[in-house]
Amino acid sequence: MSDTVDLRATIGRVGVWSFALDRYPANEERDLVAEIEDLGFPALWIPEGLGSKEALSHAGLILETTRRVVVATGIASIWARDPVAMMNGGRMLGEAFSGRFVLGVGVSHRTTVDRRGAFTYARPYTHMAHYLDAMDQARYPARPVPPAPPLLLAALGPRMLALASERADGAHPYFVPVEHTTKAREALGTGPLLAPELAAVLEPDPETARGIARDYMQHYLKLENYANNLRRLGWEQSDIDGPTDALVDAIVAWGDQDAIIRRVRDHLDAGADHVSVQVLGPDPAKLAIEQLRSLAPALLEA
Repeated sequence: MSDTVDLRATIGRVGVWSFALDRYPANEERDLVAEIEDLGFPALWIPEGLGSKEALSHAGLILETTRRVVVATGIASIWARDPVAMMNGGRMLGEAFSGRFVLGVGVSHRTTVDRRGAFTYARPYTHMAHYLDAMDQARYPARPVPPAPPLLLAALGPRMLALASERADGAHPYFVPVEHTTKAREALGTGPLLAPELAAVLEPDPETARGIARDYMQHYLKLENYANNLRRLGWEQSDIDGPTDALVDAIVAWGDQDAIIRRVRDHLDAGADHVSVQVLGPDPAKLAIEQLRSLAPALLEA
């Protein structure tokens, strides 16, 4: 495992999380990630869903385009490649780009994995534990062997959070309210890194902002991992089915700049070391770059 003190310093307190970058051709994405770096964000998080770009090659594209920004996978699916490929791909990126790569891995979701066609989603915790064992034993051809990149687990429930504390450098929870950050910090203890994602809508009108937030949330609320996590936190099925305004407001920060900064600080005060902010715009296929430009100075002071 890596030195989490160095990792905290490297990725800073606030980064950018983006699904929208998946939808751009490489030449357009290069321009966007260069601007994100120029805005001053120290870290950029990218996903790996069923329709995403392949996570490690995607990270390589961004790392090659930028000079300073840390690229983190949020997350690379353990069902998309075998443990040796995951570890050695991560080692190569970490070595080639001077420690600017963070490998976040996760079990993804039943519907996504089953549709891949190669595996049947079952016993995700056990599968992850065995996968980490195999990653630890992976052989790398270069000598001397470069250090492994920092490793984070996508962790929501208590068992996966415990595994993140024991076997990784920390956890990257997605789609979580502040109350989860409090519980996650308690579960991880003081050492491991805690880096939750936060969706945000820079829009002061409640109806418009919640409309954008609901459109974003609908997909995730149908996934059992996220719905079960909300139930563990005390949310009712009626909140999830709506979703109610209360749940929308808990998951997605919306309003003016100050409102979004307050939510970032709430996560930091609850024990997060780093908050990766996913800014949502009216068009989910487009990166909300105008909103990022507006938010960048205040976010970077948060």
